Amino acid sequence: MKLNRFAAYAWGVLVYTLFVIMWGAYVRATGSGAGCGNHWPTCGGTVIPRAPQIETQIEFTHRLSSSLAGVLVIILLVWAFLVYPKGHIVRRGAGWSFAFIIIEGLLGAALVRFELVAGNASMLRALVISGHLVNTFILLACLALTAWWASGGRPVRWRGRGSQGWILGVGLLAVILLGATGAITALGDTLFPDVSVAEGLRQDFDPTVSFLKRLRIIHPALAMLTGVYIVFIGSVFRAAEHLIPTRRLANGLIGLFFLQLGVGVVNVLLLAPVWMQMIHLLLADLVWIGLLLLAASVMSVEIVRVEGRLADDVLPVPGN
Repeated sequence: MKLNRFAAYAWGVLVYTLFVIMWGAYVRATGSGAGCGNHWPTCGGTVIPRAPQIETQIEFTHRLSSSLAGVLVIILLVWAFLVYPKGHIVRRGAGWSFAFIIIEGLLGAALVRFELVAGNASMLRALVISGHLVNTFILLACLALTAWWASGGRPVRWRGRGSQGWILGVGLLAVILLGATGAITALGDTLFPDVSVAEGLRQDFDPTVSFLKRLRIIHPALAMLTGVYIVFIGSVFRAAEHLIPTRRLANGLIGLFFLQLGVGVVNVLLLAPVWMQMIHLLLADLVWIGLLLLAASVMSVEIVRVEGRLADDVLPVPGN
């Protein structure tokens, strides 16, 4: 698939956004979220902090990288409106990307302004941080689809697809739920680090410890169920679809999830070091993007009527 300049730029924005998300995980895992105090958009009451501590440097760097991501998405939006006609799907994708990166920034600001950072172990923080993760997934979806459509992908069509739509829809919802529980689990690992695997397992069932510790058991259980379902999805569409891009996406999705599962196990055994948490989050984002693009590839197949019934008009995804 040959990319035009806009499509290459859109993929680049997606990659850069993944970097910003990983750095955000580093901010949370190192307890640097309060590095600028409860000030936003300023840092400690100033635009550029003087003689900052390491936590302030980490948080301030994250704010700068996040701001740059916002600028890149604005450029994406303006460029899309300049080169694509009114009503084009790429315009809509760029518009939704802009909307959700604004929401992403507001959620980050809420975490700071309401002091839901550092050692805060409240239920409110758990809810906001899981909502933040869901919004991040939606933002990545908008950016990925914008790049996909700019690269020649057709608009997604869910109506009339029967079981295909249900299979993929359930998979997407399961991955979102898995990501939300993963965000809460990572928060618990940060605030209440384990001294050993055995001690961590004991505390998972101890009614006297923080709810963040006790909720951790949900994530691995859900990961196993979601993993089985994702392998099922990949196998179904790898066998049913004869389009090369769809088969490759299905194979890649299966491989990514097994890699993610292995990294998750290692993360537990190593007691969730910061670098492993970042890799785990990156792979979670890639699994989400992989499943989303597989859905876009499958559900973009045009439907035509043949002798009074619906049939798939399977055509290759065009390049540009």
